[in-house]
Amino acid sequence: MERGRAKREKGVRKCRGSGEVRTEQALTDKVRATFCAAPRCALMALCGRNSRVLPALWALLAVLLVPWRLWAIEDIEECTWQVVLNKFETVGKNGMSDRFFSQEPLETVDNVFRPLVDAPTDQDEKYLSFPYYLKINYSCNGESSEAQVRKGHLTGLKPVVLVTFQSPVNFHRWKIEQLQIQMEAAPFRSKEECIAEEVCVMSWYTPMPIKNGSVVMRVDVSSNGLGPFIHDKRFQVNINGFLQRQQDDTLQFTVGNEIFNLIPRYFVNVPSRPLWHTVDQAPVLILGGISDEKFILLTDTSFRDFFLVELNIDSCWVGSFYCPQASFTATIYDAIATESTLFIRQNQLVYYFTGTYITLHESNHGSGSWVRVLANECIKRLCPVHFHSNGSEYIMALTTGKREGYVHFGTITDGHVSFQLLPKQRSVCEGIEVVNCSITWAVFIADDYNLLMLVEIEAPTTRNYFQVVSYDLVRDNLVILYTIPEFIPDARGLEFLMILGTESYTSFPMVPKGMFYNPYKNLLLIWGNFLLQSYNYENFIYLADFPKEESIKYLVNSFHGDMAIVTETEEIWYLLEGSYRMYKLFPSKGWGMYINLQMMHQSSLYTSNETMVTLFYEDSKLYQLVYLMNNQKGRLVKRLMPVEELLMYHQLSDHYLLHQRGNQLTLPFTNFCPFTVIRLRDLPNPQVYTRQERYQAHPPRMLEPSGFHDENSLAVYQGLIYHLLCLHSKYLKPYADPVHDSTWRWWKNKKLNRDYYFYLASNLQSASNVYIDMTSYEKIYDLKAKHELPERIFLDKGTSYSFSVFLTVRGHSINLQERVLAAVDLGSKVDLGVVLADPGCLEAVVKEEVLTNRNSVLFWVTLSDKRSCFDQGISGHHLLKTSMLVKVVGTVGRCFQNTHQGPRMWLCLRNSPCHDTIPHTIFAPEFFFKVLVSNRGVDKSTYCDYQLTFLLHIHGLPLSAKRALLILMVSSSVFIGLVILYIVFCLLLPVVVKACNTLRWKINNIITSESYYTYTSPSRIVSGTSETKSKVSSSVSSKVVEEKEEAPVETSKKHSIT
Repeated sequence: MERGRAKREKGVRKCRGSGEVRTEQALTDKVRATFCAAPRCALMALCGRNSRVLPALWALLAVLLVPWRLWAIEDIEECTWQVVLNKFETVGKNGMSDRFFSQEPLETVDNVFRPLVDAPTDQDEKYLSFPYYLKINYSCNGESSEAQVRKGHLTGLKPVVLVTFQSPVNFHRWKIEQLQIQMEAAPFRSKEECIAEEVCVMSWYTPMPIKNGSVVMRVDVSSNGLGPFIHDKRFQVNINGFLQRQQDDTLQFTVGNEIFNLIPRYFVNVPSRPLWHTVDQAPVLILGGISDEKFILLTDTSFRDFFLVELNIDSCWVGSFYCPQASFTATIYDAIATESTLFIRQNQLVYYFTGTYITLHESNHGSGSWVRVLANECIKRLCPVHFHSNGSEYIMALTTGKREGYVHFGTITDGHVSFQLLPKQRSVCEGIEVVNCSITWAVFIADDYNLLMLVEIEAPTTRNYFQVVSYDLVRDNLVILYTIPEFIPDARGLEFLMILGTESYTSFPMVPKGMFYNPYKNLLLIWGNFLLQSYNYENFIYLADFPKEESIKYLVNSFHGDMAIVTETEEIWYLLEGSYRMYKLFPSKGWGMYINLQMMHQSSLYTSNETMVTLFYEDSKLYQLVYLMNNQKGRLVKRLMPVEELLMYHQLSDHYLLHQRGNQLTLPFTNFCPFTVIRLRDLPNPQVYTRQERYQAHPPRMLEPSGFHDENSLAVYQGLIYHLLCLHSKYLKPYADPVHDSTWRWWKNKKLNRDYYFYLASNLQSASNVYIDMTSYEKIYDLKAKHELPERIFLDKGTSYSFSVFLTVRGHSINLQERVLAAVDLGSKVDLGVVLADPGCLEAVVKEEVLTNRNSVLFWVTLSDKRSCFDQGISGHHLLKTSMLVKVVGTVGRCFQNTHQGPRMWLCLRNSPCHDTIPHTIFAPEFFFKVLVSNRGVDKSTYCDYQLTFLLHIHGLPLSAKRALLILMVSSSVFIGLVILYIVFCLLLPVVVKACNTLRWKINNIITSESYYTYTSPSRIVSGTSETKSKVSSSVSSKVVEEKEEAPVETSKKHSIT
């Protein structure tokens, strides 16, 4: 059945699918269409009736839809998508998944296209395909995945897959583009035998496309809007170039041997370590730090699954007098992943391994084994460079021993690794004119070709001190930018302090350990037992919230406005860029509250014995990789760090006020956020600014009655997707092209026969039972904004980007007499600030409009290019990375994002004592808890045992979703029954009244006729003769009246004769 809108023709409604709900009439139409869209719907005949029939019944059906939607909202987080890779040979086999390492196209589908003679395909074209499919399922708690998938399929669910290809590093070889393809999944039955049912096990499949120059793909799975509610989910599907196929058709890692036993010794009580990689470019991530083992954790799915691999390196090192080594260990200390190359450091040795990526290098170029570099050097640390530039990636190795004061600067281009010793002429120590110095950390600023180094200088008479030194790679000169204070400043209760040289200091020494640079905000951070930040490398701000007794081990930045900090004692702190307030996430009161709630829910992701392995950001969300111990069994899990919830619990525990009500003090929970609602409006269409190119494709239609696809139709789908992307890659986007679409030449000679192809499909005459719709493969040009800012935008010379921010101020409604004063008051309650990282290149204009009637303020924001930065090359080359921060003043740590469940969890959920409270009256149940508070076992300063007992009154507990649904369904059924009874009564009342009148009339006629016969019979017996005979008719009442009139006349005549 075609999905579309419902049409009204001559008073008859034809159901063709469901649309969006906008008005009450549309809601009624949607309910009818939804019932009609169900497979083999029993209400099909009802849908064809006149829309004026039973309007009340349709409205009630619309009301019935609401509880089911509410029921789905509660379970919306319990259902989740599942995606695995399948080869051609494993399609339709249950429990099979494959690794993504094959990159060459297959020629097997060309034989499938040959029989398609009456189809819009080109018989002279050689069709190829990608080596993998995406197999899509979903599962919900409490039911098997097979049952859920069948249920979703029968209710019209079809997964929609959006594949986003990451742009390549080397833009000299591959063109930079933002490419996406959106595909609808095809249903496919399992190949296993099924006796009980027609469809036992099924799944959905789409091709998994590959694009030259891209080894990192994001797969977003969403629903088509029918069937159950399932959250959209993103998967990292990356090519693993560190696998190879053996002779027995098994896969083996080229970097080492896989270890299948993850014993607790590898992780329990082992310090966490940073996860270093080139942001958004590394398909494979690695993590070392396993004590006394040359093991690494390796993943190509961002730790959705992972492998423990023992590296096949020699692990030998010979010490010398110029390269001191106190002890030897097999531990992999530093591990860095780039687009195609892995780097590790063991002891003072550095190795790299280049994977086999044909899509990047156009050849089987790969290391084959670990390559040792800087063999004659003594390396004490590897420093990552988080972003690529100029078509290459970078890495830095800090030296010790005879090369102290130098940096080995590594460049990776197309898998080729080269190192350069910097500074070129003399060491850093000689350049800043000191005798002894040591480089502690280094960061590379690609836009300026500048190397910033944190240098420790040994002073013979005083304690060592630190300086920030800049090295210009082009001019080959050194400059001292900043000398770090010897002691930690005394902030005197302030959140931050500008270091000017006139402030007082504590007796705690400053111990710098590293630096971090964010190129999007030009933000430099120096960290140790303190945190300094600067936007110009000269003026620094001291953040006083971080305790000087702790020491930072590493930083984790999302590069979207926030960062996390891990200390040597495994504490986790949080900082929102653009602010100076730091929050302790773990351990904290908020964390304890959150853990208690998770234990109440019996979550399997939290235990009392756990060790954090690493902390990292993915898609702007903070994740932990944690080793959990439960019942002497351990496992590694990836779990979300609930930053918003922890900050909210922190606010509730620290900010409270006692209000006097009568003779008692009450504890109200005050919301400190200055607004209640924030929305983005008037967003322009994104493709003009994001340069996003998107294609969409639907599977060929199967003419089989069941609608399930087979291997041939899936192969046709693969060939069409491959050909579509080939047309895109060959398209040069010439300005003289009549249509800026790479697909129009594909079908331009076949569109004349479109009706003929449709006629064959309608009569089930298409070859191979496959119908290819030419309109299902096209380029999308009219993507709409989704009420959120895009991840990145591109501004050409002089162009601008505009949007508006709508804020509803927290407070009560305003009377008409107070509008003048309210306008001033509203404007003072909320302020919008805009911070530009490069004000010399961009400018921002903010206009304010006070909406007094709506208790809101509307801000118009316009970001424009100033035509003053011309360092970029051709389109897409040497782009300037910058950012704009838009924030509401005074909201950091006070405002939290609202979700479908609200900012707070539902406290009385399943497995909690108050989950299913049964009401015994029409009022909500109330509970009184007797709470005993004592100092026993807590307070050791006294021998006295203090106790306090008080009553805690809890009321207003909500019903469980099942019981609320049951009560609603019973109430609705009774109400609907009464309404139906009333409708039936109204419809049948005229018929019943008419039938009763007819019956009464017949009874009266019968009674009248019987009385007449009784009256006339004696007269006829006495007289014997009569001049006139009366005829009696029971059907006509008039004749009876006439006979009654004639009877006295005849009687009088008879008496006269006598």
